[in-house]
Amino acid sequence: MNLIPAAPLPAAALAGLAFALAACQTQPSKTPDSFTPVEINIAHINDHHSNLEPHANFELAIDGVPTRVEAGGFPRLTALFKANSRLPNLIKVHAGDAMTGTLYHTLYTGEADAALMNTVCFDVFELGNHEFDEGDAGLRKFLDHLRAGPCQTPVLAANVTPAIGTPLAPRSTTDYLRPYVLKTIGDVTIGIVGIEVRGKTVNSSRPLPTTRFDDETATAQRVIDELKAKGIRHIVLVTHQGYEADKAMAARLSDVDVIIGADSHTLLGDFSKVGIAAAGPYPTVVRNRDGDPVCIGQAWEYGKAFGLMKVRFDSRGAVARCVGDAVLPIGEDFRQREAYGDFVPVDEATRGKLRERINALGNVRLVAPDPAAQAELARYAGRLEDMKRQLIGTAEAPLCLVRVPGEATNRSAGLAGCEAANTLARGSDIAQAVAEAYRQASKLADIALQNGGGIRTPLPQGEVTYNTAYTVLPFSNVLIEIPLTGSQIVEVLEDAVANHLDRGGSDGSHPYAAGLRWDLDLSRPRGSRFANIEVKTKAGGQWQALDKTRTYTVVTSDYLAQGGDGYGILAAIGKAGGSVNTYLHYTQTFVEYLLARGTMTRPAAADYSHKSVVTREGRRLP
Repeated sequence: MNLIPAAPLPAAALAGLAFALAACQTQPSKTPDSFTPVEINIAHINDHHSNLEPHANFELAIDGVPTRVEAGGFPRLTALFKANSRLPNLIKVHAGDAMTGTLYHTLYTGEADAALMNTVCFDVFELGNHEFDEGDAGLRKFLDHLRAGPCQTPVLAANVTPAIGTPLAPRSTTDYLRPYVLKTIGDVTIGIVGIEVRGKTVNSSRPLPTTRFDDETATAQRVIDELKAKGIRHIVLVTHQGYEADKAMAARLSDVDVIIGADSHTLLGDFSKVGIAAAGPYPTVVRNRDGDPVCIGQAWEYGKAFGLMKVRFDSRGAVARCVGDAVLPIGEDFRQREAYGDFVPVDEATRGKLRERINALGNVRLVAPDPAAQAELARYAGRLEDMKRQLIGTAEAPLCLVRVPGEATNRSAGLAGCEAANTLARGSDIAQAVAEAYRQASKLADIALQNGGGIRTPLPQGEVTYNTAYTVLPFSNVLIEIPLTGSQIVEVLEDAVANHLDRGGSDGSHPYAAGLRWDLDLSRPRGSRFANIEVKTKAGGQWQALDKTRTYTVVTSDYLAQGGDGYGILAAIGKAGGSVNTYLHYTQTFVEYLLARGTMTRPAAADYSHKSVVTREGRRLP
């Protein structure tokens, strides 16, 4: 889809098509069975996770040639929103997880993110689970920063109800959060409903116990029915629950038309011409419970993609057609390998040819950063420089990021040396290395346990700084030592995998370990997925079969020890007694591990926790 802005419309036409934020009790002028056909455009991003700066050394395969560029960054996203601002009937959406992930969050706790978001003026912002990482009070601070700007962006979460008198509801439950907003286009009203992921937020972040999270699908249908009773037939859900959950939800709902999603960091579209795998088409079209089409869009992660969907509604108010693209905005700093293997700037003739090839692609676009957004970013960048520049080590090879071995999306796409990382049995290099750091930091632990979702980025080859480490491990976790019998360890591992295979939870629960290895068959039922489990105790130093009657010391993050990401069994065991808080900050532990080693390499093949893996479909991974 071509994103070149439409030609200017006459003032009268623009006025007739303009959006107006309406009060929830606004009544449309049309009856529920007859509507004016209308077309809307939805521009959206998600999961930028405090990634405000562009990504250097992002690798594309252009005509099969590895080519590195500067990719994304919030000022480029702002430029795309502004470039498309004159498209008729435009809705600008952020689908959540603005915070947590880089030093911008560490230092500014949401202020910098809010400032850059206010260079766009989103029509709606849906809460992500990581918005609750510092609790309700931390979220309120971020939302206050968002309100301090000129945009006054409505914040949605229909299934989240804070208690009166708590930070998000000082006087009423809608002080900060709203279930939906209405947009009017001529005589047609669009209902935009927000849905937050429930289990992951409650189990993985830190909301107050008094903040209620209701079922996602039941809430969505209840609000849709409420809007339908008001005569509103055009429904856009903005969700933060993941691509697969969006598809499953669509099939269970009546009268839903569009879902703009987030949380799974899913890239949609066809990027095969630049060597990047995607999880499905953009938009993905499924059927709702009524048999009508539902258009689903998501725009990857970390400020690297911009989604634009055009939706045409018919006279019934149902979707007649939807088209669009997720676009990767990049710079013109093309670099390719020279004779000695280093990436160097290309000559002008090659640059011209690469521009032509990029311009022909459509879903990869040369975009100059928006000057106003760039200036806003510069205000916050200065204070980070001293912290970011301190060198703590060197990575001889990239440590690739994977959650579940064999997963469809390569989370390390664009990083040289990680092109097939998601297809290999060993899984996540970086999760393995982090677990090794935990095990080394603990004086007592034989085994270290790390969840795949707790690692946020791969570790690129080359110099490693504090900035790199705090981007890989951006949260405020400490290490906990827990005594577990061999039988309990097996139970915890089975529970972690069952969280995403059987309970529909986040695949971020998938386990990695140091001092522990196994054969894993995801096609088998719970209780029989892990086999040939071996342990290497600190005292013995040799791999031997796990003794189910012996007690081992396991070190892990307080996040998992408290039951985060579905580790409920681990939390129950810990509460029964014996767990010890080491008060070692997990990121600082990784920093010290890097400082002690100086040079970082991939773990030895024999030390990887996954000895072999059979996928859910029964395919054995290499």
